[in-house]
Amino acid sequence: MPLTPEQVKELAHALHKAEHTLEPITPLTEQYPDIDIADAYAIQLEGIRARTEAHGGEIVGWKVGLTSKAMQQMLGVDQPDFGHLLDNMRMDEGTDIDCAEMIWPRVEPEIAFQLKADLKGPGVTADDVMAATEYLIPALEVIDSRVKDWKIKLCDTIADNASCGRFVLGRKRTTPGSFDVTLIGMNYFVDDHMVATATSAAVLGNPAEAVAWLANTLAPYGHSLKAGQVIMPGSLVAAVDAEPGGTIRADFDHIGSVELKLKA
Repeated sequence: MPLTPEQVKELAHALHKAEHTLEPITPLTEQYPDIDIADAYAIQLEGIRARTEAHGGEIVGWKVGLTSKAMQQMLGVDQPDFGHLLDNMRMDEGTDIDCAEMIWPRVEPEIAFQLKADLKGPGVTADDVMAATEYLIPALEVIDSRVKDWKIKLCDTIADNASCGRFVLGRKRTTPGSFDVTLIGMNYFVDDHMVATATSAAVLGNPAEAVAWLANTLAPYGHSLKAGQVIMPGSLVAAVDAEPGGTIRADFDHIGSVELKLKA
């Protein structure tokens, strides 16, 4: 049985409160064992509605999560999900992030797409995505969970806005077309120690496929991707914990580097 509108609002409010009090809640999948994906997205959308309508937030983009095998294995799921990027989540490179403002932050490297044209599903392809992309940008996403101890299943993270926390865009902007977007190499560093390496093919074989998946998946919800928005298509490797005083950097072939410093 689907959750009632009252239950949807109650859970959206609980997640929003947890984000501000830094007191995580019991997994939704434990509170409501029959919760399904439709319920989870209803909770997410209610939470975003409250943030944008009641608190004046603005949607500046979207994220796709769980697109790499590493992240799917890390969280025990077998399909992607999506979440909203709001203006207050965006951090400029060079701005130190305070871990104390989040519950259990983790950081993952991504190749962000900034759009110059709208993309509306169904039927969007990876080629359509590349034609609509103005820039590729080195990026880091700081994920966080308002669910206690990251004990999440797919419906938990969907309801929790795909575990969004913050996102950082590197300074360099690269126009696509002169290289294969599926073969962008990446080295990932924590405190100048390389902890992982991967290529962009780790994201559904092609990060543009993740953006196409997003456009097509949003269509039934009445949403589309808009020119000027930033799309985070998913991490190339498993997330690493954000430790106070640390530095995290991703170096990408062709598109440059991005670094994040964490306040001690």
